[in-house]
Amino acid sequence: MGLFGYGPQLLAGTLRTMELSVLSLAAAVVLGLLGALAKLSENRCFRTIGTAYTTLIRSVPDLVLMLLIFYSIQMGVNDLTDAFGLEQFDIDPFSAGILTLGFIYGAYFTETFRGAFLAVPRGQLEAGAAYGMNGVLIFRRILFPQMMRFALPGIGNNWQVLVKATALVSIIGLADIVKAAQDAGRSTYKMFFFVMCAALVYLAMTTISNLVLFGLEKQFSTGVRHAEL
Repeated sequence: MGLFGYGPQLLAGTLRTMELSVLSLAAAVVLGLLGALAKLSENRCFRTIGTAYTTLIRSVPDLVLMLLIFYSIQMGVNDLTDAFGLEQFDIDPFSAGILTLGFIYGAYFTETFRGAFLAVPRGQLEAGAAYGMNGVLIFRRILFPQMMRFALPGIGNNWQVLVKATALVSIIGLADIVKAAQDAGRSTYKMFFFVMCAALVYLAMTTISNLVLFGLEKQFSTGVRHAEL
């Protein structure tokens, strides 16, 4: 059996890491859109909440936030179960990892989407309103397609950082590729070899992501005239 018998564990860890990355990305995108809309809102309360969210999250290291959020979620669940007289249970590390990464990187996506929203000419939105479109229709047909063209470079950067940050979830007990590599390295005394295997997995994921993002950028840039140098 290849990889000193730890091939299945490394494969399982790789699939877990990919699943965690994609689901965390979905959570971060949703939070990012909500955060951007809050910061651009005319409502002062929404703007304050959005600003506080992005300022606090981006000011604290990811590792510290991960520990704080993970343990605060567990403590909150314990308090609720005590209050209602229910049996306590432990938070699944996978679910906690998704919530934690999504919450952290939602702040970065908030700024990416906010800048992209502001890059769309206001005149086009006014034209949509003049044609009788409601807010949802303007967002879906005018604002979102053009916003994505401006946001994709930032989305790609945030995604790659998020993928690498999944390595941190091993500290809360999730059996991802990093934990699988560490366990294999300790058992075989070939830590460098298995850490290199984990590094190659991350390299493959980010390389494939670059190709996908390049295709998306071409798709959302269809019909856009680029200035000749």
